[in-house]
Amino acid sequence: MKKHEKNFSAEEIEQGTSLWKDSYERLRKNKLAMAGGVVLIILSIIALLAPWIAPYTYESQNLELGATGPSKAHWLGTDILGRDLLTRLIYGSRISLSVGLCATAISLLIGVFYGAVSGYYGKKTDTIMMRIIDIMYALPFTVFVILLMVLFGRNFILLFVAIGAVEWLTMARIVRGQVLSIKKQEFIEAAISIGLSQPKIILKHIIPNVLGPIIVYITLTIPNVMLLEAFLSFLGLGIQPPMSSWGILIKEGADGMEEYPWLLMSPGIALSTTLFSLNFLGDGLRDALDPRTYKKQKPYI
Repeated sequence: MKKHEKNFSAEEIEQGTSLWKDSYERLRKNKLAMAGGVVLIILSIIALLAPWIAPYTYESQNLELGATGPSKAHWLGTDILGRDLLTRLIYGSRISLSVGLCATAISLLIGVFYGAVSGYYGKKTDTIMMRIIDIMYALPFTVFVILLMVLFGRNFILLFVAIGAVEWLTMARIVRGQVLSIKKQEFIEAAISIGLSQPKIILKHIIPNVLGPIIVYITLTIPNVMLLEAFLSFLGLGIQPPMSSWGILIKEGADGMEEYPWLLMSPGIALSTTLFSLNFLGDGLRDALDPRTYKKQKPYI
């Protein structure tokens, strides 16, 4: 063996890793993002177990009790109808989180495929599809959602569709931009050369390679959807009694804010905590999935 040669132990040899595993390791080092993720998991578990952990049923009321402050029997107090606020807050989390997730899923489904098709086909197809988006951007989104709710009724399922139908535009633009940047790369040309159809190329090669920005934008869309639902509920166009959402609770709390401040504080804190957690998680995912933020790049296998 020559003098300048050196034997390396297995520990000294840097092992390759996958993109997703490496991204997770970076995300795990972001304390704010991980804390946001933990909070969201806890809130999701509470929402799923609402019937078993809520101290009362969501429709039970005590008119003689009325609005009272926090006590041993009612930890967060009661509203003007004598309903336990903690119970309404727990059940409200089911509605608010469901609207956020389902409406975002609808916007994701529409926006990803619309943007992928527009970016991949390009030329006249891209021009026409983007002009449609420009026209829809010019429409007042809130008025459009309110119009849908007025025409088709205040239906719980329609609320998902109505909000999702106006939240997909930005998603489509983001996906289109990503597709334009990768559609001329070698792996796409290789897929074309072996005779794959264009729909298969979009589904199996284009969309999987733009998942990073999509995942990040999802975490930013859910807060927007939840705020829009809260705003609609504040206007009386959201979830109808006896069901409740955080938006309805905030509306009721705002109406009696001077006399019963606890009615506004609890749902306001719950909504703010959820929105902060989603934004922290979104920022963490953006940093973890963006290769330009890497200080040291490892080989991916």
